[in-house]
Amino acid sequence: MVISKDSLKDQIDARQIPEHVAIIMDGNGRWAKRRNLPRTAGHEAGVDAVRKIVRAAAEIGIKYLTLYTFSVENWARPREEVAALMRLLTRATRNELDELNRNNVRLITTGRIDGLSISRRKVLTRAMEKTHDNTGLVLNLALNYGGRTEIIDAVKAIALSVRSGHIKPNEINEALFSEYLYTADLPDPDLLIRTSGEMRISNFLLWQTSYTEMYVTKVLWPDFGRKDLFNAIIDYQKRERRFGKV
Repeated sequence: MVISKDSLKDQIDARQIPEHVAIIMDGNGRWAKRRNLPRTAGHEAGVDAVRKIVRAAAEIGIKYLTLYTFSVENWARPREEVAALMRLLTRATRNELDELNRNNVRLITTGRIDGLSISRRKVLTRAMEKTHDNTGLVLNLALNYGGRTEIIDAVKAIALSVRSGHIKPNEINEALFSEYLYTADLPDPDLLIRTSGEMRISNFLLWQTSYTEMYVTKVLWPDFGRKDLFNAIIDYQKRERRFGKV
């Protein structure tokens, strides 16, 4: 029996929508390889998937959507692929700006953004400024991001705060530590989705996902659409979140 996308939406309990959904968008290269296309074609198709998921997330009332867009490890990929990814990031940011505003989506970034070129940062900064007053979904792009580097950066910042006398060592706890993370202004993810079937978190939001529910699908990212997101939400809503309690 084929379930229509509207039927899937009807199965979602609007009272239990995860506030923050994070996604490891994996499988662009394999998607392209299966079609005898260059890897860049997979990344291009991945942008279309992003557009669909942003629309669907906003439609059902998700407040925060974090997408693992470019990791610190991705710099080790072939130079041509990295350059193509950066060009795609810039072009997609420019092209999608009007749609983000139409859908009341606010764009933000997470990661070592200073590691991007000045021209790339200007495009991102402009898009963030243009969407700053939007009150709907917050779309967070994790760029030049790594969970370990984030924790190291937080430790360095806390050490400087201790040395300057702004905080005392005995004041350091989980709540304070979280304030020094890139995501200080965001709630921890309720749901982490990984596409392509890989069973790992790949250095993504290591601190923040301590009690996050995980959902892994074999669907490759370019093929991941509205119905796939809704299926993930439905699965999430069947779970009992105990946060270490009985």
